[in-house]
Amino acid sequence: MTSLRAAHVEIIAVGSELLTPQRQDTNSLFLTARLNDLGYAVKFKTVVGDETAGLALRVSEALRHVGLVIIIGGLGPTADDRTRQAVARALGRRLVFRKDVLRIIEDRFRRRQATMTAPNRRQAYIIEGAAVLPNPNGTAPGQWLRSGSKTLVLLPGPPHELKAMFDDAVAPRLTRRRAGFFARRTLMTTGLGESAVESLISGLYPKSDGLDLTVLASPGQVELHVTAHSRVSPTLAEKKAEGLSAKLRERLKGNIFSESGESLEEILGRLLRERKQTLAVAESCSGGFLGHRLTGVPGSSAYFLGGFITYSDDLKSDLLGVRAALIKSQGAVSPAVARAMAAGARRRTGADFGLAITGIAGPGGATPEKPVGLVWTALAWRGGTEVQKNLFWGGRSLVKSQSARKAMDMLRRHLLRQDGGGRRVKA
Repeated sequence: MTSLRAAHVEIIAVGSELLTPQRQDTNSLFLTARLNDLGYAVKFKTVVGDETAGLALRVSEALRHVGLVIIIGGLGPTADDRTRQAVARALGRRLVFRKDVLRIIEDRFRRRQATMTAPNRRQAYIIEGAAVLPNPNGTAPGQWLRSGSKTLVLLPGPPHELKAMFDDAVAPRLTRRRAGFFARRTLMTTGLGESAVESLISGLYPKSDGLDLTVLASPGQVELHVTAHSRVSPTLAEKKAEGLSAKLRERLKGNIFSESGESLEEILGRLLRERKQTLAVAESCSGGFLGHRLTGVPGSSAYFLGGFITYSDDLKSDLLGVRAALIKSQGAVSPAVARAMAAGARRRTGADFGLAITGIAGPGGATPEKPVGLVWTALAWRGGTEVQKNLFWGGRSLVKSQSARKAMDMLRRHLLRQDGGGRRVKA
């Protein structure tokens, strides 16, 4: 078992193309997932261009802060593949020409009935003291080397080569010196902004090493990511993660809609299916986005009966039974019309619940009294209705998506209140 610092990793992706808008590093995502499974924590990710001095500097800096450095790319046969030279410079070592490695490269060309060119000989240069990692899918060998208590791993850039090499040659080595165990929880909330969540969880940010809490916000949703690390056992890591998660649940209560990674529409669909209840929707400014979200869940026909996209005032009256006089006196964007739309959708379809959205998505159509982002969401059920005023930020598409999310959350909370205060959604 290694120390906690030894469990820290930096991934360095090499390639000037990765510093342009045309290409991006995706290999590090694969590596991070694999490393986490082995108890390693990726603390830094860096992209460096094809320049020897810059890469050597980055490698030297990485070795000061982490126990494991993984370098991706720059092992090919061309003149701009400079990873070998840069790492050798950072470590103060020579590059050694290995005839055994050259024979492996030549044999690969021979088996493919292809001609090996002179530049491929560059790939037979190995950093002094490095172990060669075989590449079953390409000509660039990987390298594993130690520098004092630190480890460096050089991997090829093509994903099909990198993945096979990591799983076949790197993961077994790391497993033998496992750095510990990780446990994770993701608590997904809706109905609260980032600052509101922050105020509720004040004082819960962990101060001990090996336990982290990260808050990630997006329009209409805030996620809390709990990560626990134990050098002893997976059970202890799980215990640490669950201890913090329990405190977060107590603070956030019904604002948490999922801990399983499921979307809000999946959670809502499960609640309706369990109760054998049905839903219909009526939409104005969201233009069918609510229905789109609901029907994106496989099996949604078991509970979703259908919807009405009533953009015009006439269709609100003709299809949903909203009185023209009500629209004229209150305006289409009003709590009264939202209630009538939800009740009308429920009545016309025979559904147990009706959800409605009416508002101003912008950029035009606003007044001082009714600004862009003003949206009324309404819920109707047998014996009652509920309506809520919302002021959403962002452009047209964001207003539409937040409107749909808010409507679904209204019904979710209503169903949990029927349960007597809510229940935890199992992962």
